[in-house]
Amino acid sequence: MRSHPPSRTRLALLSTAVAVGGAVLLSGCANESVQRGFLPGYDTEVTNQTARITDLWVGAWEAALVVGLITWGLMLWCITVYRKRKDDHQLPVQTRYHMPLEIMYTAVPTIMILVLFQFTHRDMTEIQDTSAEPDVNIQVIGKQWSWDFNYEDDDVYDVGRQESDPGSLGTADQIDAAPGTSDTLPTLYLPVNKRVEFTLNSRDVIHSFWIPAFLYKQDMVPGRTNTFQVVPTREGVYAGKCAELCGEFHSGMLFNVAVVSEEEYEQHMQELRDAGQDGQIPVEGFSRLQHEPETPAVEDSAADSTEGEH
Repeated sequence: MRSHPPSRTRLALLSTAVAVGGAVLLSGCANESVQRGFLPGYDTEVTNQTARITDLWVGAWEAALVVGLITWGLMLWCITVYRKRKDDHQLPVQTRYHMPLEIMYTAVPTIMILVLFQFTHRDMTEIQDTSAEPDVNIQVIGKQWSWDFNYEDDDVYDVGRQESDPGSLGTADQIDAAPGTSDTLPTLYLPVNKRVEFTLNSRDVIHSFWIPAFLYKQDMVPGRTNTFQVVPTREGVYAGKCAELCGEFHSGMLFNVAVVSEEEYEQHMQELRDAGQDGQIPVEGFSRLQHEPETPAVEDSAADSTEGEH
């Protein structure tokens, strides 16, 4: 293989170095949204798992960026140094295989996958650990197309109803300027800085309980109970939704999550008692008509009396 002027090699290496340096500089100047990998969230941690999930996500992207820069750099270097010259009419040496390179091509990806697996296994084991004693137990029941909430410790419940026109929800409907929230949606209340254990069940088809700001979701499978624990650490109102296509009106399966002080949480529990919502909603054998507002029944009675007069 013919040697080339060293100036060309230096030019290729310099270009690669500039590209790598520029990427590093841009990453250092990135705002907080970029630094958390464009994940949903806020400047402060929303739950006790926010930092762990963010580090895992951003770390995976950083590893991919390093691999990409090395790969792109080598490609540009080869293109620049070994490009065909006008006065070169000879074919390069044809090599059928190169054992050291073959070993490297196999070993390096294997090591990368094992490293990613180790970090993922470590963090997911911690995120899904439910061995700690929870302060609050809440059962969430998914249904087509809304949610029922059983506050098990206080023996009260709240019934969710489907958002019939999710496309009409805009910024004017948001609670405290939180995207995806609305006063018309069912609201799940959580006490701040308390360990909450969620018990997830489905009444009909597969749903997925997702609070984007919590950076975590878990499926709800009929006939199966899933659990997870989380400690909300930031007061505020957040959007919740179903992350599994579950039928025609899947897009209307929305809810709010209100992380409030312990006093506000207890006040809401009392409001549910005062509304007569004592007890727990069963997963099976539950009719939504049992807990519909009384207004339609009053209207039906009025209509019946009118028909009787005629």
